[in-house]
Amino acid sequence: MTRRQELINDTARARNGGETTAVGADAKERSVLAQIASLKLLATPVLKARWRELFGNEPPAYNRRFLESRLAYRIQELAYGGLKPETIERLEALGEQLDGGNPIVRRTRTDMKPIAGTRLIREWKGVEHCVTVLDDGYEYQGRPFKSLSAIARAITGTRWNGLLFFGLKNQRGAQ
Repeated sequence: MTRRQELINDTARARNGGETTAVGADAKERSVLAQIASLKLLATPVLKARWRELFGNEPPAYNRRFLESRLAYRIQELAYGGLKPETIERLEALGEQLDGGNPIVRRTRTDMKPIAGTRLIREWKGVEHCVTVLDDGYEYQGRPFKSLSAIARAITGTRWNGLLFFGLKNQRGAQ
């Protein structure tokens, strides 16, 4: 039996009343808190090994803070149980209402887009170009566009990251 299966079995026993004494619950609480607190002190390779132990697969190539937060959640999930199936269904239904089940909408970061009515001005080869941000896209030279990248391509004739072209995003490494 793998360590992950043991943790899942321990969780099931706890849910079924196997550890319901006040002393046992208090010790369990201290153990969970100690495990979570220790995550900050562990080296990244140790965090990745812990990930493999708790999730049973390779850790993603995200930063340390992401690993710590997901490991902390997983430790609690295994100790106290995860979300109820009804809660998961409710969250999925709310997600469907927000994005209509469209995975492209899910990946679109809304915090990167300026508010509607904002005018973006960019000079390119001595010509000033003005773009107006709309609720559902952008307007450039009286024509609607879905993305800033499409506008940047119309202006330059080459592919550009629209956020980068209009100065809304720094180049990698630049601060």
